[in-house]
Amino acid sequence: MSGLSPLKPRELASKLRRLGFVGPVPGGRHVRMVNLEIGQIIPIPMHKGRDISVGLIQAIVRELGITVEKWDEL
Repeated sequence: MSGLSPLKPRELASKLRRLGFVGPVPGGRHVRMVNLEIGQIIPIPMHKGRDISVGLIQAIVRELGITVEKWDEL
């Protein structure tokens, strides 16, 4: 999975909203984005001044079941 780059937490939340997720919903150590249609929950670490790593973005893309190309189009 190449072509991915680190994202700000707000940018990640924005991309997930385009896929039908709502939130971020607070709770625990991380906020969560929730897709009510399919019942999927994606936790997002929102640590001040830190980007989301490429490894975590890869894991999210795999969990969503979409291609990197579709992710880049969002």
